[in-house]
Amino acid sequence: MSQLKSMTLPEIGQVMKEMGQPAFRGKQVFTWLHSGVRSYEEMTNLPKALRDCLAEKYPLHIPQVVRKQESKKDGTIKYLWELSDGNCVETVLMRYHYGNTVCISTEVGCRMGCAFCASTLGGLVRKLEPFEMLDQVLFTQIDSGLPISHIVLMGIGEPLDNFDNVMRFLELVNSPDGMNISMRHISLSTCGLVPGIDKLAQKKLQLTLSISLHAPTDEIRNTIMPVNKAYSSEELIAACRRYYEKTGRRISFEYAMINGVNDTPEAAKILLKRLKGLPAHMNLIPLNHVEESPLKPSTRQAVQQFQKLLEDGGIPATVRRTLGSDIDASCGQLRRKYTKENKQ
Repeated sequence: MSQLKSMTLPEIGQVMKEMGQPAFRGKQVFTWLHSGVRSYEEMTNLPKALRDCLAEKYPLHIPQVVRKQESKKDGTIKYLWELSDGNCVETVLMRYHYGNTVCISTEVGCRMGCAFCASTLGGLVRKLEPFEMLDQVLFTQIDSGLPISHIVLMGIGEPLDNFDNVMRFLELVNSPDGMNISMRHISLSTCGLVPGIDKLAQKKLQLTLSISLHAPTDEIRNTIMPVNKAYSSEELIAACRRYYEKTGRRISFEYAMINGVNDTPEAAKILLKRLKGLPAHMNLIPLNHVEESPLKPSTRQAVQQFQKLLEDGGIPATVRRTLGSDIDASCGQLRRKYTKENKQ
């Protein structure tokens, strides 16, 4: 592994040992890296010879802010970060009464092809390394001056499509010697990669699994989410039941309300029938308009009616507050706009 910041504390300790350094140096280096230093020169309690050696062998790649937009409505901040290879990813900082949540990207682009999402329009470019996910949290906190208490893996990319790197990132950001963000304050969203859900269940992590469901039937889901042709909604819901049985963790279902597509009373009734007996929460999301998509958001009345039908049927449902609507805060919008402008 070429990036020191993607290594765990024991792994960095092993690197120090191989360099002939005392064991305590590993923890010093790990702590410095997770504090957001931009160069080894800032690691003032390390010998200069060691700092020089680390800089040569393990160069730091710090993301650069190429765009930053702050909502005048609600204080949401959207960052467009340029990575060391010139690719860009988005991070969104949202302020809630319980703390500050950062929504991070796990890939550059996405290959899932969901019809309502701007992230996938250019396809998948590459998967992010663990340190590149960690840096989104670290440097958003540093730049904004706001402490991050919650993380959502729901930005650009499909987290379970980058499984190993995401698991490593979770281990790093959860470390007591690092940012020490509780697993219970982390939410991982997937469009429905069934094998990944089953693998995640084996980990028994205390995070929240969010399923991007967005449709009550295969017929509708096939038209807006190509992943459904690989893993049907029946297979997906069965995997969710297995996940709950393994972890005991209630599942959150994301449901983008699309006018005339999935927002009818009949759709709500079908959902109630299909999710019966599965401890779940439904997160209704007013659709964010994507310029290249013909899909339109549901009316407020339709959303309220849908919510009432679900709750009357025994499924708790909330309508997500729309944040950052004035700053292209939906996944992939800012990156797409920047790419167009720079014709990359």
